[in-house]
Amino acid sequence: MRSLHRLLRSIRRTLVPDLCCICGCSLGPNEEGLCLSCLSKLPYTHIHGQPGNSVECCFWGLIPIERAAAYIAYRQGGQSARLFSALKYHGRVELGQIMGRQMAKAMKPYGMFDGIDAIVPIPLAAERMRERGYNQALLLAEGVSQETGLPVLTDAVRRVVSNPTQTRLNRAERWENVKGIFVADHPEQFRGKHVLLMDDIVTTGSTLVACAQALMGAGEIKFSVLTLGMGVSVSMMPYSPPDDEEGEYDMSYEPYIVREDPDQ
Repeated sequence: MRSLHRLLRSIRRTLVPDLCCICGCSLGPNEEGLCLSCLSKLPYTHIHGQPGNSVECCFWGLIPIERAAAYIAYRQGGQSARLFSALKYHGRVELGQIMGRQMAKAMKPYGMFDGIDAIVPIPLAAERMRERGYNQALLLAEGVSQETGLPVLTDAVRRVVSNPTQTRLNRAERWENVKGIFVADHPEQFRGKHVLLMDDIVTTGSTLVACAQALMGAGEIKFSVLTLGMGVSVSMMPYSPPDDEEGEYDMSYEPYIVREDPDQ
């Protein structure tokens, strides 16, 4: 079945070549979404759920957090920004599952998914779902599920308020902006469970905390958090990029450049 899938994908690429979402080059037969060169140059955080990491710190004292991780650093105007823009604003829906699988493969050896009962992707408001046509957090969760076998629950939480975008808000405004935006109709089903919350990016953690708090009504629940991106300063992360990581590629490839921190 997998070989048939590869054959059909090869035929489709012959007719309509797939392009790398970062550099725009044609993808080879063993490449998906990104070329291997761009994939290797992404600013990986190397945060795989290690205790006390800078993602986990966002949730201390706010929710019962077990583990937290983010796969890559969001860098304004850089390669990672093009990836997020392609996924969220340019309809490259395949990137969600592709990057979800990549994250899962990278983090499974570190025990990131041990003891987790289910994945809950952060839901979009109905209005934004109609505009975009898909939820990027759900696509990422589906990719992780394909590698881990964990179930994805899409009806655990509803987003009942279409709050303004977080992009231009400061830290205090972001926390105020997410108050009361999520509702869990049956939080009791999560009593005694370990839930993995997933979103595309974590900045202050406010959206993820608001979602977790909606699920905490029944008590005795614990959370882990996984995001594709981390929208904080690079200096906070244990990562040293290659010398040629930033500024060496052709910035004239405009469609996938983002100049602001992408948030919901």
